[in-house]
Parts: sequence; C-alpha cells; structure tokens
Amino acid sequence: MSDRTFIRHIVLFSAKDQDDVARIVDGLSMLKNIPHASILEVVQNNQVDALSDEIDVVVYAEFVNDAALQAYKTHQIYQDAIAVVRPLRELRIAADF
Repeated sequence: MSDRTFIRHIVLFSAKDQDDVARIVDGLSMLKNIPHASILEVVQNNQVDALSDEIDVVVYAEFVNDAALQAYKTHQIYQDAIAVVRPLRELRIAADF
C-alpha cells in the first residue's frame, strides 16, 4: 500500500463518433475551472498501445481528500461538463484510489 495522502481520480472516455473527440476534450476541459483539484489534466489519448485503442480521452485529477473530490463532483461546472459530454460519449470508466 502507498503512504500517499491524496486521492487519484482517473476517468476514461470513448466517443460515439471520432469527429466528436475534440468536443469531448473541450467539454471536459471546463473541469479545470473547478477549484477543488490539486491537479487536473484532460488529454486526448495517443492510442499507441497496439492492444487497446478504445479510449479517446483521459481525465486525471488529484484531490487532497474525499471531501475535495465530493465538492468537485457536486460543483455546477461539473454538471455543465456532463451536459456537454454525456451525449457524445460511448464509454465512461472511472477509478478513484
């Protein structure tokens, strides 16, 4: 087990239509305006792994504690980003550890 004191939040997305990947990145980039994350990155997957090309966009964030993560998830900007991205995405997988 790690001795780190923060929570990593990773979310993987695939687009229904490859033409919408940039719109997904833009929609998710709104999350950077939420003040609760210590680190937040939104990137398009390079898809260089020969065995896996399903994931188009990755959100990586770090939070000092669960309260910060929950405040992030209940922020209005989070809801606004969901409204933009949900209709465009096929798959969403999240992990917090």
